[in-house]
Amino acid sequence: MKVAVVGYPNVGKSSLVNRLTGSRATVVHERPGVTRDRNEIACEWNGRRFTLIDTGGIDLVDLDPIAGSIREQATAALNDAEVAVLVVDARAGVRPGDEEMADLLRRATIPVLVAANKVDTARDIPNAAEFHRLGLGDPIPVSAAQGLGAGDLLDAIVDRLPEGDDDDESDDDTIRLAVIGRPNVGKSSLVNRFAGTQRVIVNDAAGTTRDAIDLPLRVDGRDLIVIDTAGMRRQSKVQESVEYYTTLRSQRAAERADVALVVCDAADGITSQDMRIAELAMKANCATALVLNKWDLREMDEHDLDHERARVANKLRLRPKVLTASALSGRNVQRLTAEVIALGDRMRQRVPTPELNRFLSETTEARQPPAVRGHRLKMLYMSQFETRPPRFAIQVNSRARLTRDYAYFVENRLRARFGFDGVPLIIDFKEHRTKRSER
Repeated sequence: MKVAVVGYPNVGKSSLVNRLTGSRATVVHERPGVTRDRNEIACEWNGRRFTLIDTGGIDLVDLDPIAGSIREQATAALNDAEVAVLVVDARAGVRPGDEEMADLLRRATIPVLVAANKVDTARDIPNAAEFHRLGLGDPIPVSAAQGLGAGDLLDAIVDRLPEGDDDDESDDDTIRLAVIGRPNVGKSSLVNRFAGTQRVIVNDAAGTTRDAIDLPLRVDGRDLIVIDTAGMRRQSKVQESVEYYTTLRSQRAAERADVALVVCDAADGITSQDMRIAELAMKANCATALVLNKWDLREMDEHDLDHERARVANKLRLRPKVLTASALSGRNVQRLTAEVIALGDRMRQRVPTPELNRFLSETTEARQPPAVRGHRLKMLYMSQFETRPPRFAIQVNSRARLTRDYAYFVENRLRARFGFDGVPLIIDFKEHRTKRSER
């Protein structure tokens, strides 16, 4: 069940959503118009689970193209919701924009609540009474900053939710995909192509996306949550506070994802910043692939593409795949989703112990382990004990005889043998201690 949170720009919708959900899922800033896309955040109150849809500020007379896209996203949120919450600014009183929104909501077929925000003290509560004139029932005084009235608002929302099944908690089989990359490389266009609809706002201006937007999808019988993120510049080029917080959201999106697609511009090739973003995803234990988007505008020949793949394999330890696609035409997009599902499955893959020990035997035959002062390293036994990411343990006779070069050799052969390219692996080399009687 979904609850749409709507209102005029800069009345505190995102702050209120963060307060009600007990999270920091949305970017909050004193500048108006920071929220643009509709963002769905899970919420629970008194045993009822539902989804709050944070929307951008609606100004019905603003002629800016992005403002028009924000209105479309907010309207879509209302069409998809069972309850609407109109957020107003109790300090500013009733403004023309509030009356226009109220006129729109009075014609809606769903219950509507008025949340008079910025009532930070008990003395400010009478200010909410002015909003009776909107004709949407008794306004509820709340403070997103202080938390005053948040419980009353949640009670009112739950009372108006229709009876029925609440939102299910996310299945453990669901793959979380973060779409990350530099600004203006086509991340949002690619997410819209995955969704098959204009789900997030796309504009030629860099930096259109600001929040990390979670989008549930079902592809080939599998549940995916696609996370569209803001563009990530080099830290030295982040000059304003809004961009700092949006970049932080993008980094956190990678931390909670299973798979990351690093979107690159085919016209630029794979840049050093693309490599840094891929490294960030890998450090967050994401299975990773790189996508050369806008492939329809500039096609590399096979030699150039092979060169890019060799650069990635040489510089990035996980050896992620380099794929090509066009969000505009849809070319190879289906192959991208298939690769995402395959990477998500490999993150959960558990290799049987007999196969691992056969692999260990073949590895020592292919390249003899190193020796220190005449004493050779022996790898005795291998098993897997964790997934997401896969984690292995190898029993050795002495860790002191293990070299970094040989550890990388074992890791690379493990990737090649079981298809773990692009997947983070952890290999623990544990020293096997024999009993004193055996010694």
